[in-house]
Amino acid sequence: MRFIIVHKTTAEWEAGAIPDRQLIAGVGELIGEMARAGILRAGEGLRASSLGARLTISGGAADVVPGPFAGSNELPAGFEIIRAATLDDAVAWAREVGKVLGEAQLDVRPVSEPWDIGMGSKPGDLRSLRFMVLRKATAATEAGTKLTAHQRAALDELRRRAPAGHLTAESIKPSKRGRRCKNSSGGVVFTDGPFTESKELIAGYVIIEVASLDEASRWCARYVTVVGTDEADVLELEEAEAEAGEESPHRGG
Repeated sequence: MRFIIVHKTTAEWEAGAIPDRQLIAGVGELIGEMARAGILRAGEGLRASSLGARLTISGGAADVVPGPFAGSNELPAGFEIIRAATLDDAVAWAREVGKVLGEAQLDVRPVSEPWDIGMGSKPGDLRSLRFMVLRKATAATEAGTKLTAHQRAALDELRRRAPAGHLTAESIKPSKRGRRCKNSSGGVVFTDGPFTESKELIAGYVIIEVASLDEASRWCARYVTVVGTDEADVLELEEAEAEAGEESPHRGG
């Protein structure tokens, strides 16, 4: 079973703070342990929402609000990661995704790169960036409603036409199949889904493949402690939609 552990942001991270060396080392050690255990499948961090945009699609029209944005409905239903030269290009692609989904809210944010946190230099010939297009949960997705065959086909076509390459796509099962891990003075407290609300913006995630929700929760307890976040959600993923493969030939770098 594949699970995504989604950790929430803090005011410090939203202000653009760079993690200190101790935090980077601690996270690196835990990620390394997951890799050695053979359970690590993916993981990324997101940059501050001030560098992104939020799209609300209703009645066929898209309302685009530049970041920063406050948390409202932050329970994820899935995401895409693409390459694009600019935020505007990523937003234009997300608009097309919104047309396929119908009523939806999407957040577009840059994915953190090593040089964003002080690890190495940005390549001089880099001509594109990675962006996450995050789909928010709705009453329909929380009820387990799947995309139609037409919607899946339309999204597949959009992925082939991503601005500078499409990297991955994931869909998340209803939160009733998940668990929330919350840091407290007495240790990590677990709450079974469904989650009636999730108002904190997402700061990043890790995807692991383990035998059960209980096992994923044990990793989550360690994860929230190491990352230093107040809260993280463990959510079950659908079968992989798209494998991260070679980027399209017109990628920017």
